[in-house]
Amino acid sequence: MSLSVKKPDWTYRLVIRLSRALFRLFGLHIEVRGAQNLPLQGGAVIASNHLSFLDFMFVGLVGVNRGRLTRFLAKRGVFALAPVRSAMNAMGHVPVDRFHGEVALREAVDKARSGEVVGIFPEAMISHSFTLRPFQPGAAAISIITQTPLVPVALWGTQRTATVGGRFAMRLGRGRGAAITVLVGEPLRPGPGADPAEVTAVLRARVDDLLQQAMDEYPQRPRNGADRWWVPACRGGAAPTQAQGLALDEAALLRSDPPPAGETKRHETNVRPTGTRARVSWDTHVS
Repeated sequence: MSLSVKKPDWTYRLVIRLSRALFRLFGLHIEVRGAQNLPLQGGAVIASNHLSFLDFMFVGLVGVNRGRLTRFLAKRGVFALAPVRSAMNAMGHVPVDRFHGEVALREAVDKARSGEVVGIFPEAMISHSFTLRPFQPGAAAISIITQTPLVPVALWGTQRTATVGGRFAMRLGRGRGAAITVLVGEPLRPGPGADPAEVTAVLRARVDDLLQQAMDEYPQRPRNGADRWWVPACRGGAAPTQAQGLALDEAALLRSDPPPAGETKRHETNVRPTGTRARVSWDTHVS
């Protein structure tokens, strides 16, 4: 499907071309299944698990396959360098301050209401264990407030490209030819009175089902014992266990995004869609 872009999206179109060139350079075998579950028009929220620094490229393919562009919520640090900030702003991505997310909340809601596709990683950071972390309720809240479909997505194999722990497999040639699976599930359509916490629980279960399916059907296996690092411990791999992974996640969070002076915890924003009283913590971003 040809991608229709407006003039302000020339930067995005260039990045898509560069991404495809990168995929070809490293011989990645990318399979996107279920993209038809993303509506062709109107606002939508895509929520995906998070395994690598390049996940926005792979999740973005869901929209590209439907002739659409996805505006991702990205952590503030991604916007630190001026050239990157200019490109991110030109592509319509949204910076998120982990401790004060009100501005990102309003902007994401405005984009979804205006008919844009908003992309979120509800785990809020890359999972060291390559299994699902707890989900933050931001994706569900945006969907409820704007009454737009919430589309679950599961990625698998992307951790073999560039991920946490200093593993940049593509740079070393180890990720060359890796299979990348992108599975898109049927959208959730929560009503205006839905509870973000309850919708988030359903969303996480849907993403986990897709993730387990992607693992079960993955066409490649580790080459040898040393290559088992990208397989979860619960499946016989050498990745950290879920408990170990959560501890590593939190340590990495404190190193990469320490709280400002005087802050001891995430800021919470009261979000009260019609009939909903749940408190929502806006800690959803691209790592």
